Amino acid sequence: MALKILEHGSPDYLKMVKLRDDVLRKPLGLNFLPEELEQEKNNILIGAFEDDEILGCCMLVQENTKEVRLRQMAVLKNLQGKGIGRAIMLFAENIARDRGYKILSMHARKDAIGFYEKAGYHTSGEEFTEVTIPHYVMQKKL
Repeated sequence: MALKILEHGSPDYLKMVKLRDDVLRKPLGLNFLPEELEQEKNNILIGAFEDDEILGCCMLVQENTKEVRLRQMAVLKNLQGKGIGRAIMLFAENIARDRGYKILSMHARKDAIGFYEKAGYHTSGEEFTEVTIPHYVMQKKL
């Protein structure tokens, strides 16, 4: 498995968008808007690949000079639980740390909290609804 930073608009980025759409959006009856995808050009886009097939992805979005937010973490349904998400998280954390960020935060889906807790993240604040489902803010000091 190869982990890499993707270029916005590249063929690998388009595979990332499809994966996120299939895993995160379609099950909720949602779609990406073109302006949402256009805003991603300033983010750090991360993909996990086996040959030309995308296995999982996430992105990092700068919140401020000390904090970066992880968004759109997704792994192919048939490969979840096999360590791909953990590898992506470690890769993202290392990139964030290398770029000088001190905190990695996220809006975690309620059903994914256990995954993030195992990786050292802690909830902060109350449950809230985002994209129609319950989420929590989670953070980790890098």
